[in-house]
Amino acid sequence: MASTTKYIFVTGGVTSSLGKGIIAASLAKLLQAQGYRVTIQKLDPYINVDPGTLNPYEHGECYVTEDGAETDLDLGHYERFLNVPTSQANNVTTGRIYQSVIQKERRGEFLGKTVQVVPHITDEIKERVQILGKSGDYDIVITEIGGTVGDIESLPYIEAVRQLRWDLGENNGIVIHLTLVPYLSAAGELKTKPTQHSVKTLMESGIQADILVCRTEHHLPDDLKRKLALFCNVKKEAVIESIDASTIYDVPNLMLKEGLDKVVLEKLALKNSKPDIARWNTFLKRHKNPKTEVTIGLIGKYVELQDSYKSILEAFIHAGAENEVKVNVESIHSEYLNADNIAIKLGHLDGILVAPGFGERGIEGKIDAVRYVRENNIPFLGICLGMQMAVIEFSRNILGLTDADSTEMNPHTKNPVIDLMEEQKTITEKGGTMRLGSWDCELLIGSKVRDVYKAESISERHRHRYEFNGNYKEQIENAGMKATGLNPDTGLVEIIEIPEHPWFVGVQYHPEYKSTVASPHPLFVAFVKAALNHKKRKVVSV
Repeated sequence: MASTTKYIFVTGGVTSSLGKGIIAASLAKLLQAQGYRVTIQKLDPYINVDPGTLNPYEHGECYVTEDGAETDLDLGHYERFLNVPTSQANNVTTGRIYQSVIQKERRGEFLGKTVQVVPHITDEIKERVQILGKSGDYDIVITEIGGTVGDIESLPYIEAVRQLRWDLGENNGIVIHLTLVPYLSAAGELKTKPTQHSVKTLMESGIQADILVCRTEHHLPDDLKRKLALFCNVKKEAVIESIDASTIYDVPNLMLKEGLDKVVLEKLALKNSKPDIARWNTFLKRHKNPKTEVTIGLIGKYVELQDSYKSILEAFIHAGAENEVKVNVESIHSEYLNADNIAIKLGHLDGILVAPGFGERGIEGKIDAVRYVRENNIPFLGICLGMQMAVIEFSRNILGLTDADSTEMNPHTKNPVIDLMEEQKTITEKGGTMRLGSWDCELLIGSKVRDVYKAESISERHRHRYEFNGNYKEQIENAGMKATGLNPDTGLVEIIEIPEHPWFVGVQYHPEYKSTVASPHPLFVAFVKAALNHKKRKVVSV
């Protein structure tokens, strides 16, 4: 029996970074709010098999799914908007496509035929696009195609979409084209020509856009919408304005007002009803009307590029709304922190998060920051490398192991309190070989984290090669830092706390990956609350 799943393809034109992921996630939210089972996937045209080996400066944050896929950061937006986990199938790259086709060729699966972009690469793309639809779990699959129309890298994907629309038949597959309508201040008007050229380029590949979503800094007047509809061969109601918003969480309401969901469902021959986004709007109201504010320092080495810590920043928004607090995140480059300037840089903060990362650059600054917050009772949250820095700082300054270090930074340290995981020692390839995905953790009775999670055991997502060295556990615990979360199978220390400190928690996993609008992560909620309490204590003491 043929699949009844409907497909929506989102392409981009004129320029990159227009926000295809946010538009896709916002549309998905509106369709989900009408009762449809929706998922979103991202097709990335780069040749890397996944973004796991990419520098954050190149591609922003690498997002990790429950099943251990290292993926594009847009999947984080999908999960935060929909509150539904994504998987390996939700992110496909050109590298993965070609890798799969070449492996099939080596196995002799093409019966001696010459392997070509069409049909072999395009068939592989079509197969990947339909995996989620054929699972039977979804009514609608939204597929976002990375890059812009006309890019050499995107051509096989555009051709695959053209074929798929033909394969799927009428009302089963539509194309939304996201484009830019720039405003020329010298002329004092919006210009449609870039959009016309972009749609023309798409048509040259055999695809007629069904809906235009137009990014703009100014409202699109009706006559301009009519002009775009006429020249781009779409209905006027299918020309959707996407004006700049103060927050990405406004976009579902903006798209609802423009009728994007209505036009989409009409073209897919599906029933349209009023979306129930009351819960979403409750979050938005709390986010926009905080009762107070706190300032939290985000200490890392990629702070120049906000996308490097995208999930952390969004988790603070969710936790802030939950506490009815505005969280001001102050980015602090760890490379420029030292014992001389630490009090000036950190003294005014209500809480400090030491961020994840790899490599030795900026490490000593992070260690100095941890010491400062530990000694001054400032709320602290360390994530992945941030937790490891807390263990190193404690070992150096409380245990007196002055050369304590991680073998990642110092392979010859005599006190490797952080060491390469045993199963990682035989691994030579970098891509997709870390401890990835969801792992269980049992929480110690009486611990802060057990109270925060209100659970005996949890499951959280990981991305690391190095771990707390169990040989030092007893020594560290006797000195006052407790291991309060352990993996039940391996004994790996997942969480550390200092019970004598008002709020000092380090976690080996990445809680930010699981924070969503509907389910703010409890650790971030508790951390923001601790920062607020610290701020109140400072006011009282003054």
